[in-house]
Amino acid sequence: MNIHLPSEADTLRWGAEFAAGLTTELVFLRGQLGAGKTTLARGLLRGLGHVGVVKSPTYTLLEPYEFRGRRVYHFDFYRIEDPAELSFIGIDELLADAALKLVEWPERGGDRLPKPDVDIALALADEGRLLEMVDRRSAAP
Repeated sequence: MNIHLPSEADTLRWGAEFAAGLTTELVFLRGQLGAGKTTLARGLLRGLGHVGVVKSPTYTLLEPYEFRGRRVYHFDFYRIEDPAELSFIGIDELLADAALKLVEWPERGGDRLPKPDVDIALALADEGRLLEMVDRRSAAP
């Protein structure tokens, strides 16, 4: 699926609408710096009912959220140089948890990460963004 998102508001709106079908999936958010990964994550979280601030976890690696009886883990692996570093944040336990997991810069996680349920790539396109999505949730095993 390919979608053109002309503005930041469109990215937030698409994220909020897409969030309605998410529960405990692993969602990869790919794209260069400034492509809108955190903006999309903000839209997803708002669509799920989060009303507080959504910070980029670039320096913390993880921003956990708990609201409306659910957990969401927002990861950013931009600063990871070796996938083994993910052991320090307890990545195996976090991935096994019944939480929605949003992962920016998943390629830096190497083989420490399983295949995602949803893989989203964002790219700069004129004034907006181009979103490409592969949704493996409905694919046959």
